Amino acid sequence: MPTLDTKTALLNSAENAARTLGFDGFSYADLAEDVGIRKASIHHHFPTKAKLSVALMQRYHEAFQAIGAEIIASNGTGGTQLSALIDQYRTGSNGGKQLCLCASFSASRDSLPDDVLQQINLFRTMVIDWMTAAFKKGRTDGSITGVSEPQLESAAALSLLEGAQLAARSQENPELFETAVKLLSMRIQSS
Repeated sequence: MPTLDTKTALLNSAENAARTLGFDGFSYADLAEDVGIRKASIHHHFPTKAKLSVALMQRYHEAFQAIGAEIIASNGTGGTQLSALIDQYRTGSNGGKQLCLCASFSASRDSLPDDVLQQINLFRTMVIDWMTAAFKKGRTDGSITGVSEPQLESAAALSLLEGAQLAARSQENPELFETAVKLLSMRIQSS
């Protein structure tokens, strides 16, 4: 199996730490130990934790865009698309042990530099736009019941998904995620 380049290994380690511990919960010393390099070497790739966090959010954004495109390609109705997105957030919670990167970073909002907050806002806008399209499609094809305002539905659903992860994380109990998303999931018509 090929080894990861140092920059990718650092991003992987930082994402895992951030999603588990939050922005304030890890240091460059932690990453250096995890990746097996000197702390000074991290500064070569990411001079500041802010630059590392921006790179994490940009990578996360690109990964979600690819996942979103795959969901659309693999699911013909708005309801199945939304259901697949719920599954992504379910899987992303890792049984209540992690949060999505945006929710995790948002919990440390006061510690985040403005450019990281900007990346979080760009990510959320992209997710809401994606969900709005799924809600519109679900309203048109009848696969999601009760959709009147797709944009508002999307904003509420994203908050629900992030909140469901937070609830599950608070007790490391994945059932709390399931309880939180149950009403939304019940609105999706199975084909």
